[in-house]
Amino acid sequence: MTAKPQPQYTPEQRAEAVRISEQSGKSTYQVARDLGISQTTLSRWRRQARAEHKHANDPDAPLGSDERRELTRLRRENKQLQLERDFLKKAAAFFAKDHS
Repeated sequence: MTAKPQPQYTPEQRAEAVRISEQSGKSTYQVARDLGISQTTLSRWRRQARAEHKHANDPDAPLGSDERRELTRLRRENKQLQLERDFLKKAAAFFAKDHS
């Protein structure tokens, strides 16, 4: 017997489900049933959303794996831009001195 594949939901769909469950006044069970997802799934999305919201407001919170990758990428990009800037400064000084 093969397992039924799990449906994939976009971050926007998850956020909308969480928003509905928090603002509708209905129980998590009722909202999950209305949306055609399991109550466990909706509860997990709500916990994750609360954790992300708390993390967004706490600058001292540890970075998640996605944030750590983004920070590494931004540091690499920043270093490259600094090298390019320094090169252009030296080139501008060289050409300004050459034509004076």
